[in-house]
Amino acid sequence: MALRRTEERHAEAGGIDLLPDEDVLARLADAQVEAAASVRAARESLARAARLAADTVAKGGRIAYAAAGSSALMALADGLELPGTFGIAPEQVIVLIAGGAAALHTLAGAPEDDLDEARRAVVEAGLGPADCLIAVTASGSTPYALAALEEARARAVPTIAIANNAGAPVLERADIAVVLATPPEIVAGSTRMGAGTAQKIALNMLSTLMAIRLGHVHDGFMVNLKADNQKLKARAVGIVAAIAGCGEAEADTLLDRAGGSVKIATLLAAGAVSRAAAEALLQDAGWRLRPALSMLKGDARARTQAS
Repeated sequence: MALRRTEERHAEAGGIDLLPDEDVLARLADAQVEAAASVRAARESLARAARLAADTVAKGGRIAYAAAGSSALMALADGLELPGTFGIAPEQVIVLIAGGAAALHTLAGAPEDDLDEARRAVVEAGLGPADCLIAVTASGSTPYALAALEEARARAVPTIAIANNAGAPVLERADIAVVLATPPEIVAGSTRMGAGTAQKIALNMLSTLMAIRLGHVHDGFMVNLKADNQKLKARAVGIVAAIAGCGEAEADTLLDRAGGSVKIATLLAAGAVSRAAAEALLQDAGWRLRPALSMLKGDARARTQAS
C-alpha cells in the first residue's frame, strides 16, 4: 500500500528537535499556513456541500457529522456553534463521535475502529433521506467514519465526505467529496496539526456558506444569532442599530419587542407596524431579511403614492 500523504515526512522536519525554540515554532507556523492554503482548491466541492446542507436545513432536515479522533473535535466545534451563531435549531445538528461522550474526556484510538458503533449511531439517530451526513477523516479510511457513511447511504441519506488524502475510500463512496490536499505534517502523521487546521477551516466555510444561503447573514452580520448571554445581547443591539441606522437604545427596545429576534427588530425599526407584521413579511420572504426589507419599503412607497 502506498504511503498516504498524511503519513509522509515533511521536507522541513529533519533536525527540528535540534533547532532553537523560535525556529521550531516558525516551521510549525509555516506548515499550518501551508495546510490552510489547501482549502482554496476545494471551493467548488465545498460550495456543493453547503448547498446540500442549506437545502437540508431549510426543509427541516438534520445535519449529522461523523468522525473520530481530532477530526471529531473539528466536527464538534463546528456543529455545536451553529445554534448560537446562526440560530440553527439544536435538534437539527447531530455529532456522531467514535467512543461517544467518553471521547470528550479520553480521546482513545480504539473506538475509531468500531464499525458496529458507527452503524448503530446512525441507526439510533434515525437518519433518513431528509437529512445529510458529513463524514470527516484525515486519512479518508478511518473505519468509524467509513462505516457511518456506508450506513447512511444504505438508509438513502445524502452524504458529504471530507478527507486529506486524494482517492481515499470515504471520498469515493460519498455523494459529494471534498479533498483537502494538505502537505505532510511536521510531526509525521500528527493530523491534529495541518490536516486538522484545514478541516476546521473547511467546515467553517461550509457551514457559514450554508447559513448565508439560508438568509442568516446580512452584510456580514449574523442576523439569526441566539442572544443568550450579555455579549451576544450587546452584539444583537449593535447589529440592529447598524442595519436599521438607529440608536442603540432604540435597538435595545425593539429587540425586546421582537422577542430577541434581530430580523424582526430590524424590520420594526424600518417601519413594520407590529411584530406580527414583521413575522409575516419574513415568512413571505423565506425568512430572509434583505427581501423582507425590500418588501417593506415597497409597501411604504405604495402607501405614499396612494395618499
